[in-house]
Amino acid sequence: MDVALGAPRVSYGGMEKSSVTAVPERSSGGHGVPIVSLERVPVGVGPLSRDDVVAVARRGAGVVLTPEAEAAVAASRTVVEALADDPVPHYGVSTGFGALANRHIPPGLRAELQRSLVRSHAAGSGPEVEREVVRAMQLLRLSTLATGRTGVRRSTVLAYAAMLTAGVTPVVCEYGSLGCSGDLAPLASCALALTGEGMVRDPEGVLRPAHEALAAAGIEPVTLREKEGLALINGTDGMLGMLLLACDDLDLLLRTADVTAAMSLEALLGTDDPFAADLQALRPHPGQAMSAANMRAVLTGSALVASHRNPGSTRVQDAYSLRCAPQVHGAARDTLAHAETVAGRELAAAIDNPVVTLDGRVESNGNFHGAPLAYVLDFLAIAVADLASISERRTDRHLDVARSHGLPAFLADDAGVDSGYMIAQYTQAAVVAELKRLAVPASVDSIPSSALHEDHVSLGWSAARKLRRAVDGLRRVLAIELLIAARALDMRRPLEAAPATAAVVAALRKEVAGPGPDRHLGPEIDAAVHVVEAGEVVAAAESVVGPLS
Repeated sequence: MDVALGAPRVSYGGMEKSSVTAVPERSSGGHGVPIVSLERVPVGVGPLSRDDVVAVARRGAGVVLTPEAEAAVAASRTVVEALADDPVPHYGVSTGFGALANRHIPPGLRAELQRSLVRSHAAGSGPEVEREVVRAMQLLRLSTLATGRTGVRRSTVLAYAAMLTAGVTPVVCEYGSLGCSGDLAPLASCALALTGEGMVRDPEGVLRPAHEALAAAGIEPVTLREKEGLALINGTDGMLGMLLLACDDLDLLLRTADVTAAMSLEALLGTDDPFAADLQALRPHPGQAMSAANMRAVLTGSALVASHRNPGSTRVQDAYSLRCAPQVHGAARDTLAHAETVAGRELAAAIDNPVVTLDGRVESNGNFHGAPLAYVLDFLAIAVADLASISERRTDRHLDVARSHGLPAFLADDAGVDSGYMIAQYTQAAVVAELKRLAVPASVDSIPSSALHEDHVSLGWSAARKLRRAVDGLRRVLAIELLIAARALDMRRPLEAAPATAAVVAALRKEVAGPGPDRHLGPEIDAAVHVVEAGEVVAAAESVVGPLS
């Protein structure tokens, strides 16, 4: 059969620019904040960008299916409907699934087959997954449906898009996915909501039965037909969505780490000489060069750095946590770049099993296996743990009178009466210890399932879930370094910090007071976390030195 099904997706080596139509205020990824956005992301036969996914997941953007996608969907559905009447069994169209694929299902039971598939596979358990993750997953599944490779009906795709645009977010649970065949249980929860069953969060974040929320949004529940249940659940969209969100977070946190490391070096009377461009070029890793350039820029004009740059100085070289910051931060940057390359390829993929090919064949395949994503999710967790580890070592140096070059013990106002930031480092160390445990790879494990039919799985969903926790931990570790380095810089006066680091301290001081007697420290740490998460550290530095790499 010679059927025009739309152009194949183009493989990109990295993240493309966004195709969104507007950029309104960001919505929360939590459950209790309304999603209100007029922004629309076009979903077509080609790949989405990371920015598109972030817009939908975090800013509450809606979607619109392109005419090319609608045509491709309609063409592939023609192929599936022709096969539905074929006496020869076709997997996913007229057979059971997985280990039960050898049973031929008569036409009268096929709607029940699809409904039973979704109900039985929506087997998640445990805590509710964050709304931003579910919305990312919905968008990525919609993107695959829009390629015309899955054989679903146009009406089903439009209903799925309408649910996403309306802010009706299915409840997805923490446990259930083995990352092969893709994220079955999480995606089945999304498909179940489309049929009007299960629970969802409405646009205001209120927990409601799916049929009620769909009715309120003016969306008719879908009665699934041949192949549709399988097409809605057989993808790597949960893993990919969490990878893309982590990449977005780490892009900011890596620049933040360069800034906080520069602040620590400055406060500890370190030198920026090892960061010289010609020295960095002797080891030409791109991430290392970018990190060193950021630190040089942030430290420009520092009276503290200049104060010991003289012939009489006895300082020969700094500790590794200061001197080698570009090497560690740079390696993490290069790891992120590799992860973004993998994510870009996955964004260009159309993952389903079976899949409708360009020439009209319906073929089984193994593209749903999550190994490519699972590996980089684990790789990023390793890099995150090491970034946090070196940050904690810099932090600890500020607090120890034997290594801080003249700072008071624990940066306390009256050491002995006051404990200063002693226990902030405990908190940081506890997080770092947890991050080391989270760095243990999930992808090296495999638990056979489906009566040994699915005898090797990726556990990519597990890798993604622990990476999310790791990214949150890194954010907290960097926030504590920020808090402590800022106080140390204040205590170095009258020597002046660099204009860029002074701007960062000023931004923090809007939320956290300067040196003084002990205060309730927990809220100050939380305030510093907010400053980091909101991008205010990087924004303050960039207001002086321009964009950081």
